[in-house]
Amino acid sequence: MSFLNLENKNILVMGVANKKSVAWHIAKTLEEEGANVLYSVRSEDRKKSLDKLLAGKPVFICDVEKPEGIERLKKEISVKYKILHGLVHSIAFANYSEGWKPFHETPRKDFLQSIDISCYSLIALSDALKSLLDKKASVVTVSISTTRMAAENYGYMAPAKAALDSTLCFLAKSFSAFSEIRFNSINPGLLKTSASAGIPGYVDSFLHAEKATLRKNSLTTQEAANAAIFLLSNRSSGINAQGVVLDAGMSINYFDQALVKPQ
Repeated sequence: MSFLNLENKNILVMGVANKKSVAWHIAKTLEEEGANVLYSVRSEDRKKSLDKLLAGKPVFICDVEKPEGIERLKKEISVKYKILHGLVHSIAFANYSEGWKPFHETPRKDFLQSIDISCYSLIALSDALKSLLDKKASVVTVSISTTRMAAENYGYMAPAKAALDSTLCFLAKSFSAFSEIRFNSINPGLLKTSASAGIPGYVDSFLHAEKATLRKNSLTTQEAANAAIFLLSNRSSGINAQGVVLDAGMSINYFDQALVKPQ
């Protein structure tokens, strides 16, 4: 038995997009630990694009913007699995198709869609799947290292993540009335993912953030995934309604001499 005791645990991972995804790093590490990983993607097209990566694995389709999609996900999972020991919510969306806009010009429809997909989906999924979740299950979502840093190019995604951070607390409290199910998040700094690449000006922000880390080397996606694995295991049983920040020390290093007096 490994220290994490994840062997044969059924864990649903939502949000794999490709090999660079945080969700994929979490999923493959779970499998290495002996867990039974179930996958959920948003569309048939996404499922087809992942045919090689997820070949032979149980893959479900769920568009979290549609209540009927979430209900169908529950029904389809329950046919094959009697219990879920964990849920990974790695789902977020912001519409940057019209390019960067000042925050005060954020379109209402884009803001509300981002909240719906990035935050409300966790509430809806938790409620729908509660009868399948083990009484001591662990739910882990993916947030960001800080929502108090007004990075202009990140825009309204930060308020959406702030709502997600608060949602964890309320879900943990609400579920405590009938279970010991825990709700936590990993809160990584800037990562090299395909989703990040869609943010205008992200590369410049990433390179700047890397200089601000104490080790002068960016956080890796695997490091973020490792923290999620710990939170999914019963070794983290004392942690609930928390966000684990992973930023390689960036948040305490804004006045690094290399930044204050660049050569």
